[in-house]
Amino acid sequence: MTSSGRRALVTGAGSGIGAACVDRLLAQGCRVTAVDLHAGDMADRADKLDAVCEVDVTDAAAVRAIDDIDQMDIVVQSAGVVGPNVPLLETPLDGWARTFDVNVTGIFNVMQATLGGMVERGWGRVVNIASIAGKEGNPNLSAYSASKGAVIALTKSVAKELATTGVLANSIAPAVIATPMNLETAPEVLEYMLSKIPMGRLGETSEVAALVGWLCSEDCSFSTGACYDISGGRATY
Repeated sequence: MTSSGRRALVTGAGSGIGAACVDRLLAQGCRVTAVDLHAGDMADRADKLDAVCEVDVTDAAAVRAIDDIDQMDIVVQSAGVVGPNVPLLETPLDGWARTFDVNVTGIFNVMQATLGGMVERGWGRVVNIASIAGKEGNPNLSAYSASKGAVIALTKSVAKELATTGVLANSIAPAVIATPMNLETAPEVLEYMLSKIPMGRLGETSEVAALVGWLCSEDCSFSTGACYDISGGRATY
């Protein structure tokens, strides 16, 4: 697979799936701009990157101010939060709103800032990281599940809008992956999610990044609007 010379933007690049995607895209020859809320988390690979940007993706103006934002050929969106881990009846409105702001509006902001340039050049790849929770729903994670369902639907909508432009947009629905973000999830919730995975283990960030790498490459040429499961057999549809 190759994406050699392509310019890539990765959000949530400081850790977990985002960091693994940065490494994968670098290995495929991309010039990578890494975006995270905490720039210090990317210090160990800064010398390999085109740019390191400390940006809150919920701030549309800050996103548009990223250097060469309209020159990106590839966008991988991994920035996200788990949100309230409580039953729906106990979910605070501000927690619900914050989860949607990061997980959905953040993706909207970045796509609005990057897709125009891709369309003009006639080539682009967008991969939005959703979750198996967006397809099946996880109890006590109503905000997270609903927001990730929105990511899947948003990606499908955009993909159909751009289907004849050379810009392909797909989403990925991982089951529980061994990431720092999952440290915020209650142990009983992690145990529940793990019990749903026939392979009986957590996914690795490198496994997700391998799928992202293909979706961002020139080898992926006839797939858009899809939601790819990487769930150890939890979902097979």
